[in-house]
Amino acid sequence: MSLLKLDLENYKDLLKEYIKTKDEQALYQAEQFSKHSMQQNISPEEIINIHIQALQEIYPDMPEYIQSSMNFLLETMISYGLAYQEYQTLREKQLELKSEISVAANMQKTLLSTVKPDLEDVEVGALSVPAKQMNGDYHHFVDDRQGTLGIAVADVIGKGVPAALCMSMIKYSMDSFSGMGTDPNVILGSLNRVVERNVDASMFITMFYGVYNSNKHTFTYSSAGHEPGFYYHKDRDEFEEIDVPGLVLGVSPEVTYKQYEKKVEKGDMIILLTDGVTECRQGDRFIEQEEILHVIKQYSHLPAQGIVEQVYKHFERLQDFQLRDDFTLIILRRNV
Repeated sequence: MSLLKLDLENYKDLLKEYIKTKDEQALYQAEQFSKHSMQQNISPEEIINIHIQALQEIYPDMPEYIQSSMNFLLETMISYGLAYQEYQTLREKQLELKSEISVAANMQKTLLSTVKPDLEDVEVGALSVPAKQMNGDYHHFVDDRQGTLGIAVADVIGKGVPAALCMSMIKYSMDSFSGMGTDPNVILGSLNRVVERNVDASMFITMFYGVYNSNKHTFTYSSAGHEPGFYYHKDRDEFEEIDVPGLVLGVSPEVTYKQYEKKVEKGDMIILLTDGVTECRQGDRFIEQEEILHVIKQYSHLPAQGIVEQVYKHFERLQDFQLRDDFTLIILRRNV
């Protein structure tokens, strides 16, 4: 209370000085008074009340209408002060949550990290960019060092922390399947049972799993309701859609997945992606499939990694640098 009285005396002297001289120094001292008040957690309505008391002492015969207007201002600032305190509390909680999500996003990036293989006969380009802090897309490479490369691309139908947790579960489930062989239909069948047992029924996961055999130059693959990929035929200079039937993961433990195989010729490309690529929008207009393939072909003279990076930059610019969904693109190209 003594501190408040001291502030009242200071404020009254400052106010009296300014009214008398209009001195800038008095305004500067008033600014320091405001900073001191904030440090002492003095609310806006308390400052208004100090102002009213100072006016009453300086002008004992202050007209009633001025007194009434000041009382009106005081009541207004009481409501403002309560709302501001609530805002500050919410802002602090939001900053705390943002910090926790940032830590979780960094942990997810570490947990889901995968090493892009460096192979002699096939180029690999890979890029995955989250629309927000947490990534609901997942890609993973499994190089057995004996001529086969497994490639997984998955997408959780949903965003945020729940989607990120699902992706972490998928990653560690795949790690536990290392001794089960490389058949894509077997991998998806096993993952389907894991998801059905452990993921909420309201969430679904799509996934494409393929295996490139460098000895036979074949690509074997299966899909669990995932976005269709594309196959580029170098000799015909045309794209073919890789549209594979299959139910999304987690619907039923009895689901089985069909497996397909394609011969890969020199110069051919395999393009795998998530719907963040195919559902890019320019304003209210969805990008057509032909435009995506045109951009890929436009940069096909580059190495595979250069292609995915340039395609991403193209559609990032097209969307005014505001991704609406997680963007994942993988390209494999046979060189020899």
